[in-house]
Amino acid sequence: MFQMKGVIPPMITPFKENGEVDYEGIKTLVGFLRGKVDGVFITGSYGGGALMTQEERMRVTETAIEAAQGKIPVIVQVGTADSLSTAKLAVHARTAGAAAISAVGPYYYKHNEDEICSFYQTIVKAAGGEIPVYVYNNPQFQGYPMELKLIKKLKEDVGVGGIKDATFDIMLHANYMRLLKDENFDVVLGTEAMWLSACSLGCRAFIPGIANAFPEICEKMYHEGIEGRYADCRKTQFEVNEMRDIMYLARSTQLAIYAMLEIRGIIKCSPRGPFIPATEEEKRAISGRLKELGVMN
Repeated sequence: MFQMKGVIPPMITPFKENGEVDYEGIKTLVGFLRGKVDGVFITGSYGGGALMTQEERMRVTETAIEAAQGKIPVIVQVGTADSLSTAKLAVHARTAGAAAISAVGPYYYKHNEDEICSFYQTIVKAAGGEIPVYVYNNPQFQGYPMELKLIKKLKEDVGVGGIKDATFDIMLHANYMRLLKDENFDVVLGTEAMWLSACSLGCRAFIPGIANAFPEICEKMYHEGIEGRYADCRKTQFEVNEMRDIMYLARSTQLAIYAMLEIRGIIKCSPRGPFIPATEEEKRAISGRLKELGVMN
């Protein structure tokens, strides 16, 4: 069954200034990324999935898959606060042609292990055995950690096919690789911030926010790591991590991506409120730092 490989950016969802989804902008962004990355991960944290209605998320999925033209896989994040809505999104993603489904743990409430297992059982059933289901373990956004024993239970008893690890915990990632990774269970790094470390542990895919606007440096870092050129990869990793520092000039990495896409001339769009776009001053600061780093002319 499908497993992720390479650079798979968590694609932002472009919005218009009035807050409406910019579906033409989605086509533009997928078109930009299509020949530069190895897949896209949509409607997740960067993609503003939690900010959209169910109908909007479905149309975003359809638009992205159509724009991908079968050239790159589209992984759809379908997690919501409840099992029924998530299952509907999962069925839709499967029938629309997604390569895989991912779901953050049910958020807002703090759930016990039985409830979390029930949630993912619903998603696995909705996937129908046709495409894999990835746990998206993001303690910050779901509001609670998922212990290793729970992930193991989700693999062995529930039938999930992988995990997007957004814990930023390299020891936990090492345990995922050592105890869970096999031909039936994929382990994917949910950040660009520690690709070198994850790659050396055997990871073969990562989901870098920076790749929305700068896919080239992420692909470079990916190949350096996969090919075992660790000195080169370390140098690129430090450059990427400095870019992550620059992103906080916009107050968050997600907001910075909208600014960086505009700065590079790829697409001009907005985040959806209540998020506030980067100011012109912040954009100038980001642009200046990127030029100093040498990743922009």
